[in-house]
Amino acid sequence: MGFADLIAALKDNPYFGAGFGLIGVGTLLAVAKKGVQYGSIAARRHFMMTMEVPSKDKSYYWLLNWITANARNAQHLSVETTFKQSESGKIDTQFDFVPSPGNHYFRYRNTWIWVERNREKQMIDLHTGTPWETVTLTAIGRNKQLFFDILNQSREMALERQEGKTIMYTAMGAEWRQFGYPRRRRPINSVILDKGISEGMLDDVQEFIKNPKWYSDRGIPYRRGYLLYGPPGCGKTSYIMALAGQLQYSICVMNLSERSLSDDRLNHLMNVAPQQSIILLEDIDAAFVSREDQDDAKYQGMGRVTLSGLLNTLDGVASTEARIVFMTTNYLDRLDPALIRPGRVDLKQLIGHATEHQLHQMYMRFYPELGHKMAAEFASQVTESKRPVSVAAVQGFFMIHKNNGHAVLENINKLWS
Repeated sequence: MGFADLIAALKDNPYFGAGFGLIGVGTLLAVAKKGVQYGSIAARRHFMMTMEVPSKDKSYYWLLNWITANARNAQHLSVETTFKQSESGKIDTQFDFVPSPGNHYFRYRNTWIWVERNREKQMIDLHTGTPWETVTLTAIGRNKQLFFDILNQSREMALERQEGKTIMYTAMGAEWRQFGYPRRRRPINSVILDKGISEGMLDDVQEFIKNPKWYSDRGIPYRRGYLLYGPPGCGKTSYIMALAGQLQYSICVMNLSERSLSDDRLNHLMNVAPQQSIILLEDIDAAFVSREDQDDAKYQGMGRVTLSGLLNTLDGVASTEARIVFMTTNYLDRLDPALIRPGRVDLKQLIGHATEHQLHQMYMRFYPELGHKMAAEFASQVTESKRPVSVAAVQGFFMIHKNNGHAVLENINKLWS
């Protein structure tokens, strides 16, 4: 009996014609559909791997850039505009393309990988205002090492783009977010401090980084605190920037005066700071209301971090280790003694007004063709005047006469004007 004869027989069948046949066909189709669904789920579970990366994860944008470099078939792209600074200081605009929301595919190590980038239109990140996104990679096979290799390659690619740069982070909500674009590393010798200060602090930090076992063997918490104090404009922040570049560390800038910052959030941020980073607390003296006014501040709902909260974060039970904290202040006498005691601040360093050594070195940096004799004369005249001057003021004075070192000596009295 052929297929046509079967259809003709079903038409003549009274039960089929009454609707029982249609119900049976519908049941068979539903069962077949369910079978395909379960078969697809079983195939994905036993013969495929899936990796989902949310936009909140640090590797999310690394992965998007890696996919762009490897997914040659991706035709739907989103643009990301960045600015790249050259050694001369010139800033060039650079356009990067990443896969747009949707489906993409590419072949990697003889394995086809399906990429789904999904964007939640009704859910946004409250801190950045951007929609929540996920990227899902699906590959045939059970070799999870494939995904580990992809993540490692995407990380290495991102680090290559940041090579020679210092990354700045700022606190956004309960996490650290990159602030601005990576900055060109500042050479440590570009910041001229008094004789031996720069070398001494660099040696101290490097010794700390290289000897975690020494601390653990002696039961000493593995963390280091530094306080740089002195008049404004003398190079405290500049030196920290240069030190981070020398160590190839990033910098996490913490504003303790932020109204929304609480003790709990401060402690959390200290615990989740990026690895190989310096935590910078600038102008620490301006961060707190006086002890007499703290209760009133709490009552008014100011919500700012307290001194006791900072002390517990620096060396309390829940404080983190493998951490480097730099604090700066223009007024050492305004700081509570409990904040700068040993264990919280391990090294205090004065970064004061320009000394004769600094003046000499700065003159030679700006006018090397005039030689040490002219530099010594300039340094001698400034120090003999007995009037203090900051490094920033000297640099600004040199910028006025940047092509004429003789004019600097001729107009030296204007240095203090």
